[in-house]
Amino acid sequence: MRSTIHLVAKADYWPLALAIRDGRRTWWRRATKRTIDMDAAAETARRALAGGPLKRAELEALVGKDAFHGLGLWLDMVRVPPSGTWERRRADLYGLAETWIGPPREEPGLLVRRYLQGFGPSTPQEIASFAGLTVKELNLDLDLRRFTAEDGAELLDVPRAALPGDVYAPPRFLPTWDATLLVHARRAMVIREEDRPRIFNTKLPQSLPTYLIDGTAAGTWRYENGRVELDPWYAHGDREALEEEGRVLAQYLGDQ
Repeated sequence: MRSTIHLVAKADYWPLALAIRDGRRTWWRRATKRTIDMDAAAETARRALAGGPLKRAELEALVGKDAFHGLGLWLDMVRVPPSGTWERRRADLYGLAETWIGPPREEPGLLVRRYLQGFGPSTPQEIASFAGLTVKELNLDLDLRRFTAEDGAELLDVPRAALPGDVYAPPRFLPTWDATLLVHARRAMVIREEDRPRIFNTKLPQSLPTYLIDGTAAGTWRYENGRVELDPWYAHGDREALEEEGRVLAQYLGDQ
């Protein structure tokens, strides 16, 4: 999904992979403009992987480096142990998904439900953008709650999901490169646009650890000499609660 590596539950793998397969292939063809027989490359790799996992270099030697870049869009593969351990950092050992997970299984609507469980309420276009599909390609014939946003847009959500309200969010510390700030689309709810360059810029390719005040990034932090040191971007409340959370974090980091 989104042409990167994701960790998913075994039961979710096939429904998600099958739901986005055509869209990902179309995107790859358009982005690379390569005229490679990917069906043939996938069949060559499949026969080889039937004998057991192979390293990336071995697959590249079989199908070519250009074809390998799109191979995962035509042949469903997973990263298998001991791929990507602390001792062996590169996650470059591949196996057939069918071998490790079982035969393909469709579950229409799972993609939409999983997105909404994580990000809802959302518009159909936001769901489609996340999945790399068009709205027409989404399966929205589901039992969903429907709302109207302040700007008139239709919002969808799964039934009985908790809704955000006037709820206090306690101070929280986020690590470097945290997915809460990265997400899949730029929104100003967690990090203000004017603050984004403070941690995402060409001089900071790995970003910085940040902390949240009432759910919004309000400064950066660092662990130094057994303490969590704060660098606020502006004056804010919750200083006492933030420092207490910092003491707990410092104790945790000191024990590692």
